[in-house]
Amino acid sequence: MKQVLFIIITSLTVSSCADKYGTYKPQYTRTTTQTQPDYSDLYYWASHPQKWDPADSIPKSLLNEMRDSVVDVFFLHPTAYTSKRKFKEWNVEIDDAYNNAKTDYSSILYQASVFNQHARIFAPRFREAHIKTFFLKDSALIQKNLELAYQDIKAAFEYYLKNWNHNRPIIIASHSQGSVHAERLLKEFFEDKALADQLVTAYVLGWPMPKQSFSVLKPCFDSTDINCLCSWRTYRKGFKPKYMRNETSNSLATNPLNWKTDETYAGKNENKGSVLLKFNKVYTKTTDAQINNGLLWVKKPKFPWSFIYATRNYHIGDINLFYINIRENVEQRIDAYFKKYPVK
Repeated sequence: MKQVLFIIITSLTVSSCADKYGTYKPQYTRTTTQTQPDYSDLYYWASHPQKWDPADSIPKSLLNEMRDSVVDVFFLHPTAYTSKRKFKEWNVEIDDAYNNAKTDYSSILYQASVFNQHARIFAPRFREAHIKTFFLKDSALIQKNLELAYQDIKAAFEYYLKNWNHNRPIIIASHSQGSVHAERLLKEFFEDKALADQLVTAYVLGWPMPKQSFSVLKPCFDSTDINCLCSWRTYRKGFKPKYMRNETSNSLATNPLNWKTDETYAGKNENKGSVLLKFNKVYTKTTDAQINNGLLWVKKPKFPWSFIYATRNYHIGDINLFYINIRENVEQRIDAYFKKYPVK
């Protein structure tokens, strides 16, 4: 399992790490530093509705969309703390300017923005575990590193509930390491809890989600199910990584082109748009999708210069390959939610 965790996260974080983030670093530099986040300070939110941040960005072709903010999204980003050089701590310092810039101009821009048509987005900064955590053999140290990150997330969520939620509907969304923590957050705050009726849906992506993880919170079986969970991990058709070959179809898999959990095939014509390296460019019909034994298989995506894209692991594209379909599905589920729970 440790190998699974390491490789899954590596595919996103190593690919997304580039020197360009250094150009944004000055705007994140603080004259004073703290050892833990203060969630009353907007600096400790990668995305927050009371400030502009990259999650507010909209691809040019979508600028004429009707927008509102009738629900809240609590988004947990994937690992950005991936330095290959000697590092001081297993968990990133909360004021690390480079890491915060990298988070905001990768995950927050390209992933969290998918929710901005109909939601306020809250994405806390947290002392995420270094990617090498998932390569450790010391299970106690792994747990320690993840625990610190989760306690930050829990504190952020509790502060959000107390100060900003005001009984608004909530979408939980996450990717990779963020999904490790999202699963725990859902169990602690939503699974057979008072908040259950406020949950529109949860998109817990890029991480294996065993079907028996929850007793009350169930998978979403179509595009308008609510109070439920969606999850998928994307790979090229026919490819199953070595570290997954012992899986026995026990992981939840949702097809983001047709929102089914069975093996019903969805052709590329059902893919309404991908947002890839160029944020303002939406590519349509890039790939198909079909569930196979707990994985989401797609044919090699077609977009300019895709012939040089040799990887068969599309973890980095779990959201981006299906950007428009996810964006539209958020609206579908919100509509279904308010039919069940009308505004009083």
